[in-house]
Amino acid sequence: MDKLFGTDGVRGKAGVKVTAPVAMRLAMATGIRFRPQARTNKILVGKDTRRSGYMIENAIVSGLTAVGYDVIQIGPMPTPAVAFLTENMRCDAGIMISASHNPYYDNGVKFFDAKGMKLAKEIEEEIEAIYRDEEAIAAAQVTGKKIGKSKRIDDVEGRYIVHIKNSFPRELTLSGLRIVVDCANGAGYRVAPTVLSELGADVVVLGDEPNGFNINEGCGAMHPGYLAREVLRYRADVGVALDGDADRLVMVDERGEVIDGDKLLGVLAVYLQSQGKLRNDGMVATVMSNQALNDYLQRHGITLYRSAVGDKNVVEMMQEHDLNFGGEQSGHIIFSDFAKTGDGISSALQALAYLVSTGKRASEAFNPFDLYPQKLLNLTVSRKTPLEELEGLAALRREIDEAGMRHLFRYSGTENKIRLLLEGNDERTLDAMMQRVEAFFRKELGQ
Repeated sequence: MDKLFGTDGVRGKAGVKVTAPVAMRLAMATGIRFRPQARTNKILVGKDTRRSGYMIENAIVSGLTAVGYDVIQIGPMPTPAVAFLTENMRCDAGIMISASHNPYYDNGVKFFDAKGMKLAKEIEEEIEAIYRDEEAIAAAQVTGKKIGKSKRIDDVEGRYIVHIKNSFPRELTLSGLRIVVDCANGAGYRVAPTVLSELGADVVVLGDEPNGFNINEGCGAMHPGYLAREVLRYRADVGVALDGDADRLVMVDERGEVIDGDKLLGVLAVYLQSQGKLRNDGMVATVMSNQALNDYLQRHGITLYRSAVGDKNVVEMMQEHDLNFGGEQSGHIIFSDFAKTGDGISSALQALAYLVSTGKRASEAFNPFDLYPQKLLNLTVSRKTPLEELEGLAALRREIDEAGMRHLFRYSGTENKIRLLLEGNDERTLDAMMQRVEAFFRKELGQ
């Protein structure tokens, strides 16, 4: 039996794994799980700009109303906006329909509790158990006046814009900055340009013409080369790229070079510390982050905690150590004073506030240390055999350790891929070792 939930909700090819019947049943299971603790009997539903979002949204509304829940539909909005509005509008839960940075033909469903937090693994497991329980699904369906209703609200965008703008220091302005923003033809295509413009920036907008199929297509955080070219063409000061659901941030400097995610995290942590706003002088990054980030933070008296990959894991570790900042080198950045999850627009504002306060060019301001050589390979596999069952892997790992390299091998939670990371001091040695590692996994996992 295939597992329903992955590392970030339910995700897969729309019409194959994520079908209308699956979405409806999943919504029913979610409603059943939350009804005993219901305070307002309302669940918020948002989505990104994929065509399949219509199919899934209607199925989710049907499932929730069938078990007696009222639904608030807010249309295309960023994932962090759904998290914020779920709490702000006093809903019992929130649902975001999105496959994030994946191509248009995929879609997914993410869940938030009443406080706007992503669900704990235990709650996801409870929902999945209900999903597979025919008797529970049948017994929970209501009739007559108990059937829920749905209401579409189109003016919630303003609430989120005000919330985002309040995260930007009042004494600063973006006046005088030319910023190119690439919205990936996704959920942030209206909010991001509005926020930047209202804060005074001269804004050039890319990826703001979604057609249901062009989300993340050659644009956005997954394809920053497009943004880089446009930054140079418009002679902009900086570029900002979001992904399809606007929970991820990638930035480009005035020279058209992509700003490394670890360098951005390091700069922002030290910036917060300089303002006395970095709680407990610590931050969370994942096991994927470069060791140079750890060494840079240590020089500033900041402790780096490493979590498993996934912004949900970052948030959980932040809570565990009572921290208010963390993120992934891939672009999920969490300022928990402003957002409950990764928020590309809010994070961009914090980075821009830092840039303005320094008076430096982006290429200088966001380049505080040199990275150690690192090789990352995403290898498509035909099967996901548990790593501990792969004969010869322990010996390979020992050899890597003895060579003084850091390594990380893990399966993707959303795709049939294994992610292979090597880090060390010598580029040539890394290349040779990665060739051996790649050959090993191709042989063992049948690609």
